[in-house]
Amino acid sequence: MSKPAALALLATTQVAVLSLWFATAAAGPSLAAEFRLTPGRLSLLVAAVSAGFALGSVVSAVTGLADRVDPRRLYAASALAGALASLWLILLADPASPLALILRIATGAAMAGVYPIGMKIAVSWADRDRGLLVGLLVGALTLGSASPHLFAVAAGVDWRPIMWLSTAAAFAGAVAILFVRMGPGIAPTTRFEPRMALLAVRDRALRLANLGYLGHMWELYAVWGSIAAYLAASFAAHDAMSDPRGASVAAFAVVGIGALGALGGGYLADRIGRTATTIGALLVSGACCLVAGAVFGGPPGLVVAVCLVWGVSVIADSAQFSATVSELSPPGLTGTMLTVQTAAGFALTLATVQLVPLLADRIGWNWAFAPLAIGPLVGAFAMWRLRGLPAASRLANGRR
Repeated sequence: MSKPAALALLATTQVAVLSLWFATAAAGPSLAAEFRLTPGRLSLLVAAVSAGFALGSVVSAVTGLADRVDPRRLYAASALAGALASLWLILLADPASPLALILRIATGAAMAGVYPIGMKIAVSWADRDRGLLVGLLVGALTLGSASPHLFAVAAGVDWRPIMWLSTAAAFAGAVAILFVRMGPGIAPTTRFEPRMALLAVRDRALRLANLGYLGHMWELYAVWGSIAAYLAASFAAHDAMSDPRGASVAAFAVVGIGALGALGGGYLADRIGRTATTIGALLVSGACCLVAGAVFGGPPGLVVAVCLVWGVSVIADSAQFSATVSELSPPGLTGTMLTVQTAAGFALTLATVQLVPLLADRIGWNWAFAPLAIGPLVGAFAMWRLRGLPAASRLANGRR
């Protein structure tokens, strides 16, 4: 299998499996109507996946699983587990019950064996295009996260077809990953010791890269988890007779266009540097946190235009934090360092995924996103500090 074929199949499996992540967010209106779920309860279903992902990532990091097991088998088993948890939710669980939260946590834990492991497989093919390859995987993550909104348009108002489509896609991805070939750059595993995971905070360069990632994650999933509700409320505020499906289409476009942002960010980072690209993206997306509130309820075209810029910039830097960590990590520990990074980032999202709906309910959408701007500002500062370290010369073939 050639490099393009392996990467194309890997990206396709990521899109398929990661559609499980935001399935309940896309199905939110139907779930709320049928089971009388409050916005807070719906946001819990989204946050539960992030909680599970963080938990699964911690287990993977502490055990060194990401660097001790064949990545394709770990990926396939994890995707299958996520699909089974989603299937159980459809067939047996009341989405309003505690069991539903447990199943969503299980889904998130399973994703810890998919997303960072996919990045490790992609990096095994890297030559001088590491940023672009990891950007490809983050672009696949973005499309996977957006796809449930498209399922919502195709499936209508019922939540069950949305969940069925996501579950079927995950099953297909679990099988397809077994046909992906590893690249020649796969590092041999080392004897794992739990203290190795602490390198992520002991090493100054890795610590700053991870702080930049945390600033990015403070914003990202809160935006993705709430953008459909924001757009629906904005369209309704402008025209009470607006079609709800319009918000689903717009939400798919806003999240989905991030795939172009991830690829574009990877292309730029390999040419002008990782820190320069991440700082620029963080500052643009941070500004959008404020602008989105200012245009709320305005002409839909203006609102969507602002959100499309946001959709590109909010994810353009994501892959570069992962690429940075992979370049700064010791050989054989790439999987563990990536898993530690993503575990911390997704644990942080638990706060902001809950915060935005709460603020929207209490003070309105004009200010609900404003606190998210703090994260990009902190992240940009961290990457500026990293840029000045000697270790930054290892980034993007010396382009920092």
